[in-house]
Amino acid sequence: MNFPNWNALADRALEGECLEREAARAVLHAPDDVLLDQLAAAYRVRRHYWGNRVRFHFLLNAQSGLCPEDCHYCSQSKISSAEIEKYPLMAKEKILSAAERAANLNAGTFCFVISGRSPNDSTLGKVVEAVREIKQTSDLKVCACLGLLSEEQTRQLADAGVDRVNHNLNTSEDYHPNICNTHTWRDRATTLKNVKAAGITTCSGGIIGMGESDDDIIDLALQLRELKVTSVPINFLIPIPGTPFAGLNELNPRRCLRVLCLFRFLLPSQEIRIAGGREVHLRSLQPLGLYPANSIFVGDYLTTPGQAARHDLEMLQDAGFILEAPDGSPLDSKIPLNRLS
Repeated sequence: MNFPNWNALADRALEGECLEREAARAVLHAPDDVLLDQLAAAYRVRRHYWGNRVRFHFLLNAQSGLCPEDCHYCSQSKISSAEIEKYPLMAKEKILSAAERAANLNAGTFCFVISGRSPNDSTLGKVVEAVREIKQTSDLKVCACLGLLSEEQTRQLADAGVDRVNHNLNTSEDYHPNICNTHTWRDRATTLKNVKAAGITTCSGGIIGMGESDDDIIDLALQLRELKVTSVPINFLIPIPGTPFAGLNELNPRRCLRVLCLFRFLLPSQEIRIAGGREVHLRSLQPLGLYPANSIFVGDYLTTPGQAARHDLEMLQDAGFILEAPDGSPLDSKIPLNRLS
């Protein structure tokens, strides 16, 4: 395989060009001894749009388990035997307390997640009520991840002040039947279109390491580009015992970094977030992930723990990155670490 000039790829990304499939494959297949060159080129693109800033997002699993879907990667699905905590929608007081925790951690976005195929009227009403109160009492942006959503549901969320809705495509359209059979890839894409029609910012990404091919990864990035998704979380599969994908272990830190570089080249201006699996798969190379990506989750994930918030801030400070405030301005890089746990 002939490998391109990585800086030339960065130039093309900055000019708004879309890479050909051969160049995209080359990003994923490059040898280890050029990985730093790839990261430097991806950072040129990231720096153009995002400077040296990093966004923190805080994730709350507000309703856990009890899901009728059969997503093979998920510990909350109906086919999972994983030992996780299961509970209905949290009381509003607990949700507000979690939002306060997010604000104390200097997160710009509070990501509110519930399990299930789609919220019923009662659940959606409680979500709307909690969101309205969060927006009245804090500067946090609110991102809601509630499953499949109709046009009417997305309008209700917009009226409540939801800033962003997350609904991941997860993988390419072709590979989707290998990871889920209770809904289609098109169902997910339709939800994103409903979100956009309601005037809410879209958040959608994928999970890497589920047995997909390089072309599936490329197709996912291209589909997100076509849908003009604003925020792109990249998850790396955590093979949770009790799920059908428990035995999958295809990733290493260098592969993960190449995937992040590819998404930056193909989605140059989007927010790219290193999401679930960051600590498991990037390990000691986590700081390098911030050269193509510009945001991370701080705290825990849905059913798996993250590293301590103070370690995330130390990582930023040690690498010379600057934490971003909710309004996009830089925060004081010397935030006292003793405020964090």
